[in-house]
Amino acid sequence: MNTYCGADCSKCPSKESCKGCVSTCGSPFGGSCVAAEHIKEKGLESYRQFKEEIKDKINVILKSLNYPQTENLFELNGRFVNLEYTLPNEEKAKFLDDRNIYLGTQIQLDDLSCGVITDGSFILICTYKGFGEDPKLILYRSL
Repeated sequence: MNTYCGADCSKCPSKESCKGCVSTCGSPFGGSCVAAEHIKEKGLESYRQFKEEIKDKINVILKSLNYPQTENLFELNGRFVNLEYTLPNEEKAKFLDDRNIYLGTQIQLDDLSCGVITDGSFILICTYKGFGEDPKLILYRSL
């Protein structure tokens, strides 16, 4: 499977239904991919620098929340990270698109995990148990 960013797609649970980002012009699941869009426009080295700059911005925010910082961001399919949150008015809401590919990471806290997702224009930080159970939205704002 050919990728723009060099991601190792061999461990992806969706690899059987995915044709790869190069053969789909950067839309392997029908949506947009932050990596493919950046690389097609500005090149791989620029994307690597972009990723580092975004990681640095995220680490400043994580530090302000007293959360551990992250070492890396990974390309993640929205289908796996688009959790449904209960809002203060008890309504349920999702903030991502299952078809898109975002940058993100998981940080292990004591008894929870912290999820961080971005496309470079916004940041979403949440906590959850296990594999996305009982998610709590901590922060959602422009980056």
